[in-house]
Amino acid sequence: MDENHLSETDNNLGGKAKEAFGRATGDDKTHAQGQMQQAEASVQDLYGQAKDAAGEAINAVGKMPASLEDTIRHYIQNRPFTTAAIALALGWLVGRSHRPF
Repeated sequence: MDENHLSETDNNLGGKAKEAFGRATGDDKTHAQGQMQQAEASVQDLYGQAKDAAGEAINAVGKMPASLEDTIRHYIQNRPFTTAAIALALGWLVGRSHRPF
């Protein structure tokens, strides 16, 4: 958990306590302050979630290959048998294309 999530939790708990205290004592101002503190905690939580999602998106983009050559190299390194089968099939098709059936 980062500081946004921790402060959101603190604000949410503090807001609930303040709201309950205001409700119990009949103090409308304290009750409203507690509700505002909870709303602030919700906004902080949404900010933290958006920040986490943006960080994950940046990491995903950073892992993408930069060019077609990198993509092909990555495919060949991760799937050597499939690559060999494709190469054999293409070689057979090219060889058959110059012969009559």
